[in-house]
Amino acid sequence: MSTIVAGRYQLVAPVGQGATGVVWRAYDLLLERDVALKEIALPPGPGAAERRRRVVKEARMAARLSHRGIVTVHNLAEEAERLWIVMEFLEALTLHDTVVQAGPLPAELVAKMGRRLLEALRHAHDGGVVHRDIKPANIMLTGDRVVLADFGFAGFESTATTSMRGTPAFIAPETLQGRGGTREADMWSFGATLYMAVEGRTPFRTVDSMAALMAALQEPPRAPKRAGALEPVLRGLLRKDPAARLTSEQTYAMLVNLRRHSAA
Repeated sequence: MSTIVAGRYQLVAPVGQGATGVVWRAYDLLLERDVALKEIALPPGPGAAERRRRVVKEARMAARLSHRGIVTVHNLAEEAERLWIVMEFLEALTLHDTVVQAGPLPAELVAKMGRRLLEALRHAHDGGVVHRDIKPANIMLTGDRVVLADFGFAGFESTATTSMRGTPAFIAPETLQGRGGTREADMWSFGATLYMAVEGRTPFRTVDSMAALMAALQEPPRAPKRAGALEPVLRGLLRKDPAARLTSEQTYAMLVNLRRHSAA
């Protein structure tokens, strides 16, 4: 017998693992459409209330963002000591899986994807929301859409944080020093994501957790070999000093300029 959540969402099959829970494909029996449900267990104990608060915050944050480059949140349900975030369902590959299967992507294609992703990120930043975990595994590619997913670590930019959040190979140096939670840190992660897409590897020589953390603090990123005209964008985004890093406005202008030159 199929499991039905909140009296209307029929679970079909697990489709992935997000930063904070299992993601299911499901069917909305009321509106007769496919949806995605992120299942988040709330085991009893001292941390249960705080975990629930964070999940509700994530859902509210994502729901207040309306952009075709950000996964749409439809609802939040609670049942059987679990919270379920109900989202649009995308038939999509992640950027990570695309690079693993197809290898490094052409610089022109990466620049095009970068423009669309940056439009979504700028929309989030304009709303005061920073993502904190931008990486290829959180970028969905479907049709002509490039979609930013999983706001499980997201927060308001004005909210200071001293905890390390994110994925080591894509985390900004200042985040490791307890100065994360800013749009500048998101831009570093965005740059590391574009680097991975065009080079087929991370900006540093290892993805081992501790080594990657130390490399981000002490070593320059590896020189790109396939980036071509995209290289100045990558170098500008991966500057260790947040104040010297390219802003989203500067980056977008450079990516648009690359499109004009390629069309000339």
